Amino acid sequence: MTSDTLPNRSATTIRRLGLAALVATAVAATAAMPARADISATARNEAIVRDAFQRWAGGDNVFQQLLAPDVVWTIPGSGPVAGTYRGLRDFVERASAPLMSRLATRLVPEVRHIWAVGDRVTVRFNASATTTGGRPYRNQFVWLFRMKDGKVAEAEAFLDLVAYQEVVDTNTPLQR
Repeated sequence: MTSDTLPNRSATTIRRLGLAALVATAVAATAAMPARADISATARNEAIVRDAFQRWAGGDNVFQQLLAPDVVWTIPGSGPVAGTYRGLRDFVERASAPLMSRLATRLVPEVRHIWAVGDRVTVRFNASATTTGGRPYRNQFVWLFRMKDGKVAEAEAFLDLVAYQEVVDTNTPLQR
């Protein structure tokens, strides 16, 4: 074998491995498809979350309707806001209010994608507002929900915690 045939063989091997990986992924995805009863739960849960985000974008405060009163909301990472919040009130007081009170305009979500399977819904979105200091606040989010009885029972929220904390640390809260 000459040195100039090695790259061709490697490329062929990579293509074969890629095709094998694609087939394996497709088989696994088909095996993981929800049962027929779960398909209606999938559609229902996706519709609930999609509607809530549309209403939020339109100016409604949807969190009382979307989140269960005993929701468990986790923000992974490090920093003052990271942690697990037990109940809607705990989440609003310790995680949401510190940010929202420092925004002069409402936080407007722009949904990039919603994925749903059974009782699990994932939302990828961007959101922006203007801070009380007059600067823009922009963040990117991925929220993972477990739905129960039409409400979010558990949530895991991924976001840029540095951007969140910068707003909290450098802006005066509004008295609402």
